[in-house]
Amino acid sequence: MNIKLILLDFDGTVANTGRANATSYIEALAEVGITITMEEYRRKYFGMRCPEFLRDLGITDKAKIDAIRRRKVEIYPTHFDLVQLNRPLWEFVQDFRRQGGKAWIVSTGHPENIANAMHYLGIDNEIDGILTADAVTNTKPAPDCFLKAMAEVGVTPRETLIFEDSEIGLQAAKDSGAAYIKVELPF
Repeated sequence: MNIKLILLDFDGTVANTGRANATSYIEALAEVGITITMEEYRRKYFGMRCPEFLRDLGITDKAKIDAIRRRKVEIYPTHFDLVQLNRPLWEFVQDFRRQGGKAWIVSTGHPENIANAMHYLGIDNEIDGILTADAVTNTKPAPDCFLKAMAEVGVTPRETLIFEDSEIGLQAAKDSGAAYIKVELPF
């Protein structure tokens, strides 16, 4: 196997962002009168895209979903002290890049959230590309995001290694045909 491309999920893989994301959502929801606990978020909604998780909470109005998502994006940087880089994985990826390989972030996360967190961590110039769910019609667990990144770089699934943490991300990785590794960071 000759790996030419590494694809990395961001939240929970490149960076431990679980508590920062959860805290930001809990605060944004509290502002509109909805209360959820950290444990409830971790157990039921961690890894879920914002619109799906808000619909599960009974919020169906698109304008309200957008307003809560925007507010969460505003709050998120205030909790960056809770974000931690997965340093062993990041160092591995940087060594891979120094040897001529490519590495992309492929995430269902909001592009602004990812960019802000990467800037905070000081890694925003240490990646070859970023592809978010906005770039594909079918998001994880569909493999479309991974396949699109592979096509952009011009590699096959056999030349790709994916790092993922969530069940939906692992399903997408498996269905892409690429090799994959499950990452487990503490919440």
